[in-house]
Amino acid sequence: MTPIQSVLPAITPVLPEIVLSVGALLLVLYGAWRGERSSEGVNVGALILLIFTFFLVVSQTGNVTTLNGAFIADPFARVMKALILIGSAATILLSRDYFQRERIDRFEYPILIVLCTVGMLVMASANDLISLYLGLELQSLAAYVIAAFHRDDVKSTEAGLKYFVLGALSSGMLLYGASLVYGFTGTVSFPGIVTALNGPSSFGIVLGIVFVAAGVAFKLAAVPFHMWTPDVYEGSPTPVTAFFGSAPKVAAMAMTVRVFIGAFPDVTAVWQQIIVFVSIASMALGSFAAIGQRNIKRLMAYSSIGNVGYALIGLAAGSEEGVRGVIIYMVIYLAMTLGAFAVLLSLRRKDKMFETIEDLSGLSRTHPWLAFCLAAMMFSLAGIPPLAGFFAKFYVFAAAIKAGLVTLAVVGVVTSVVGAFYYLRLVKVMYFDEAKAPYERIPPGSAIVLGVSSAVVVLFFLVPAPLVAAAGDAAKALF
Repeated sequence: MTPIQSVLPAITPVLPEIVLSVGALLLVLYGAWRGERSSEGVNVGALILLIFTFFLVVSQTGNVTTLNGAFIADPFARVMKALILIGSAATILLSRDYFQRERIDRFEYPILIVLCTVGMLVMASANDLISLYLGLELQSLAAYVIAAFHRDDVKSTEAGLKYFVLGALSSGMLLYGASLVYGFTGTVSFPGIVTALNGPSSFGIVLGIVFVAAGVAFKLAAVPFHMWTPDVYEGSPTPVTAFFGSAPKVAAMAMTVRVFIGAFPDVTAVWQQIIVFVSIASMALGSFAAIGQRNIKRLMAYSSIGNVGYALIGLAAGSEEGVRGVIIYMVIYLAMTLGAFAVLLSLRRKDKMFETIEDLSGLSRTHPWLAFCLAAMMFSLAGIPPLAGFFAKFYVFAAAIKAGLVTLAVVGVVTSVVGAFYYLRLVKVMYFDEAKAPYERIPPGSAIVLGVSSAVVVLFFLVPAPLVAAAGDAAKALF
């Protein structure tokens, strides 16, 4: 066997990450060579790169561990990676028109999205604490930069700075928790940690799990580590806000499931209490704090906090059905979020973007299809059948009830009712308030994203079987 033949089996599972990394470097070279004229070419190149990587991911099979056990390519990783790549590609489609109009169309932006995506893919496939941290930091460093991408805007700069400072703090907490886990188990490998914890858990392990949970809760924007979310969502350029609400959320949830189910399955009683508290607090704050919001981006920030709480109900169950529910929830959440932001990015008159709830007044009379699609997203986020959001909540609530967490499921239902108020308020404004002057025509990229998202949300109940089966297979890989 030649050296190349011996290396290939180890590299094949990591091929999507390698392709994205090499592609990002080539795009940097092209951008440096062509200068600002390269923006359109780099955007197209990044989009093609993400689509090609998506097909690489879905074409992989089996359950393979490589790089001395640090990296795993299993059905769970493939499903979450596919969602991450869809979210990143949709962000580039949503961004082009916005950045051109704002005169900040620079070639670095799609490259940063690609680099952020590499980190997220590593997070989904991490099989030890070191690879997990490396993926997390690669994703975070690129995210800090794109939050402040509008350099001349004070809010954008402030958003990037807040995100960076609080993100550094959370990374330190995660690293400290990881070091405690390593100190008390003698290994950073998830299977090794499982073997080492096959007995009574010490105080040091419990403390390590608490700090790890704090670190991942920040990345999820879950209570009580949510404080950065509304300001960063409002201050960042709108396509960046759409990105933060989609792909990184999926990656953070994949990382959270991978850590707790993969490394600590025998101490479920320890971390289950943390997840239940975080879930209840996130659902409650996301539902009540959004009621007084007038800015749609801030409203979506609190909505994302609440949705993370609902998704964590599935993880709290600690079962195969619970993880299946989490995966289904994240698929539908991704569609709802991208669809809502596609509409938001279309609210423009001449050179002015609108972001307040009042700007939607009478949208049904000036842009009926736009209003219909946004109404579908809001009804779905509220969990009203037969839209996809109802089924997302149904699967996580059912898993919680089966695991004996009836109180958690009841709290989820009650907060859903409260949250329905501010979702339905947007529908009321669009359909019953006095119409304003019409907005400009929806950009092509936003139209594509909105069309696909609306189809998923509205028509999911007709063909749920493929997604449920894929989620079931992915969840089974972790147990």
